[in-house]
Amino acid sequence: MSYKRHQFPRELIAHAVWLYFRFPLSFRLIEEMLLERGLVVSYETIRRWSLKFGADYAKRLRRKSPTPSDVWHLDSNPTGLRGVSFVCFFDAFPTTG
Repeated sequence: MSYKRHQFPRELIAHAVWLYFRFPLSFRLIEEMLLERGLVVSYETIRRWSLKFGADYAKRLRRKSPTPSDVWHLDSNPTGLRGVSFVCFFDAFPTTG
């Protein structure tokens, strides 16, 4: 995947395409999100990036998604407050790390 001859940095292109394929966002909404960060990018440019780089990003996102058979572990810490005991849950993480 070559980012040569593009006006914007590779990280910006990758972030815009990732947003489009990871979340149900429109090109115009992504344009507004980038504008809030001070980056002026047309929605049409984001659409072209998605056509050019999108298939690879979508394939990688599908590969990383957890399957129903994955085992997840939950970190917990038993604690008490004024004589009442309860459990605080911190983080859930897959067995692969």
